[in-house]
Order: sequence, then C-alpha cells, then structure tokens
Amino acid sequence: MQTASQGGSESETQVQAGSDLAGLGKQDRLSAGGGLRSVGLPSEKGSTLLDANRRVAVLTGGGDRPYALGLASALIDEGVGLDFIGSDELDDPSLHRSPLVRFLNLRKEMRANVSAVRKVVRVLLYYLRLAFYSATAKPKLFHLLWNNKFAVFDRTLLMLYYRVLGKQVLLTVHNVNAGWRDGRDTPLNRLTLKIQYQLCNHLFVHTEQMRNELRSSFAVADTKISVIPFGINSTVPKTNLTPVAARHRLGLSCRQKVVLFFGNIAPYKGLEYLVEAMALLVAKEADYRLVIAGQPKGCASYWNEIQRRISSPDLQPYVVERIEYVPDAATEIYFKAADVLVLPYTYIFQSGVLFLGYNFGLPAIAADVGSLKEDIVEGRTGFVCRPRDPIGLAKSIENYFSSELFHRLDTTRSQIVDFAADKYSWKRVGEITRAVYANLLS
Repeated sequence: MQTASQGGSESETQVQAGSDLAGLGKQDRLSAGGGLRSVGLPSEKGSTLLDANRRVAVLTGGGDRPYALGLASALIDEGVGLDFIGSDELDDPSLHRSPLVRFLNLRKEMRANVSAVRKVVRVLLYYLRLAFYSATAKPKLFHLLWNNKFAVFDRTLLMLYYRVLGKQVLLTVHNVNAGWRDGRDTPLNRLTLKIQYQLCNHLFVHTEQMRNELRSSFAVADTKISVIPFGINSTVPKTNLTPVAARHRLGLSCRQKVVLFFGNIAPYKGLEYLVEAMALLVAKEADYRLVIAGQPKGCASYWNEIQRRISSPDLQPYVVERIEYVPDAATEIYFKAADVLVLPYTYIFQSGVLFLGYNFGLPAIAADVGSLKEDIVEGRTGFVCRPRDPIGLAKSIENYFSSELFHRLDTTRSQIVDFAADKYSWKRVGEITRAVYANLLS
C-alpha cells in the first residue's frame, strides 16, 4: 500500500493562472451509454487532444492499480488523450472504452512467484520495449508515476535518454526519499534522486512538506513543483458485505472493540507502539482486539521482534494476525470489520492507507507525523496523538471508543465517505494535472 495527503491551494492557483487550457481541447459525455467523445477546441495549430502529438504518455511502472487507474479516469474526464503504459495488472476495461486512451501493455505479467531468471528476462524485455516505444512515440510529454526495478538506471540513464529524445518529463513523487525513511539511505541514493529531480521538467507531490523537502534537500526550483491531492482510493471493490459478516470471517464478535493496522509492515510504521498500547488496553478491558493485516517489507528482524511480543500470554488472545498480501477483493473485509484504523507511524509524508480507510468511511487515529494531522479532522474523521508514545496512543484509543464518533459509527461512516470524496477527489487531481500539461505543451 502506498499512500496520501493534502492538496495545495497555492500550487493549484499558480498552475491554473498560467495555463492555456483552451489549446488542449475539452471532452463531452454522450448521454447514451455513458461514452466519451472529444469535442476538441482547436489550438493555434488546429490540433486537439486526440492528435498524436498532443497526447501524453503515462508510464505507470506497472503497479499501484488504485493510483494509476484513478489518475487515468481523472484525465479522461478532463479530455486528455493518453498513451497508458501498463501491465497485465493494470489492463482494466475502463481503459479500453474511451477513444482517448491507447493502452500499451509493455510490462506484461508481473507475478512474484516465478524464478529469478524469469524475473530478469521479463524486466530486460520491458526496458527494450520501453526504449523502442520512447524512440518512436509521438507524445512529447512523459508522465512517470513510478520508477521501475532498477532505480539508479531509471533516475539517470533512462532520464537522459528521454531528454535526448526531446521528451518533457513529469514525475509524481510519492516519497521524496524512501531510502531515508526506510533506514537505507546512501550517498548514491541521494545523488541519483537529485539527478532525476533536476532532469524533470515538473514534479507533482502530495503535501507542502514534500514540496519543502524537494526545495531544501534537492535544490528543486519551486516553479517546478505542484501540490496535488493523493486521490481517494476508489478502485477497491465494495460489495454488500455487512460489518457483522466481515467480523464473522475474521472470527470476531459484535461486542468486541476492533482496532485495525493495515498495510506493509516496516519500522517507520511504528507497529510496536500500537502493540504496546494494546497490551495496556487489554489489561483493563478484555473486549479489545487488534487486527494486523499485511506483510513485512524487508524487515525480518523487526517483524520477528514484534511477533515475539504478540505471542506473549498477555497479548496473544487479543490479536488477529493476517500476515500476508491482502488482495483488493479481500480489503473490504478488514475495513468493514474494524471500528477504527490506527496509523502509529514514526515517519511519513502521507499515507494511502488513511485514504483507503476514508473510502470505507472508517475513522482513524494517527500519530502526528507528516501531513496526517492536516488530513484528519479532529473529532470528525478521527483523532491525532503523539508519535512513539504507547501510553498516549492507548489513551487516544480509549477516548475514541467513548466518543460520539464511535457511538454513531453508521452515520460517521457515511459522513467520512462524503468528506473524502470532496476533499481528495480525482476531479481536482485531473484539473491540476491537465493545467500543468497545458503549460508544458504551450
């Protein structure tokens, strides 16, 4: 899981004020069948977004289905013509219904359970296909959503290749320096990040803190940065599964107070503080349950230590472990079974898990790191507590279960869904992104 943040009104104003949107054309919805057609206001050269040399190439990296498909949908609604570079995982019917989209499956299958040789071969084949596409592609704008497997190569030689070909490159920066966050930062990592950020024509980030980090740590000019909302995760299936049925699948009862930790398990996620908070809570009340759903990410020793603590007699009966990759189809089980989502992070800019929870209307308790305090409306969508403080976290959880937010949870859920759909809408993302495209194309 990746994750999310605030939009930036200052950035949005700057981008829109300097944009020639008319040159990119508009789209109109057909009343019959919900299809799309291009109306196409002509530019000074008489071209529209359906013309090949006015299209934008969106290079997805092959994964992160919620973000890639959410952005594609937003850009289609804005009338932007796309070459969508994807994979089997991203081959969605919505991309084939619109005449604005040309879906190019350059990544093919990306299964993890194949041999190392197979992985190397398919990555090399992808780079060959990508190199050929880049050399022959009509789009002048390349929008990179994620880098590929070989970060150093992608940040340096591949970027130089795009620029030599005359492409303008935009990059969505989901994490300014993930190596620093994960405790694996090196001089080479920082150098290659700086090279990529400097070679890009424009960068999208999700918070003002990320914009400041790009400026201070990597000397990126402020005029090259736009802050956009993360975009609510709306691709995860929602069925008529009820909270009662969801709890039954996890072996939980209706009377229990269910706390959810969801997503990749890594040191910066601060799971150990939540575990200690739960130990304090269950010592006073036996109805608390902690559900941990996700898998460790490159931190075996960290997870082993947490598992040792969870296995102790005072905690083991109160913890439900689902230590595995959670597919989209199963995600709703956890968010419908839970009473509250807890994000005990020690470092992060934004959290996609928070917005996944908002998509299901689930309130959240989060540590005050990154932009989480700005993304949670105290008392309306959740609560904020001090980071690295299990006692304070336990108190926040107690306060939540005593609050109207919990006691009126059915109403709360619908209100949070409406709040998130408005504040973190893909429509806003599409409008700002389209404006940046227009500036660069003009």
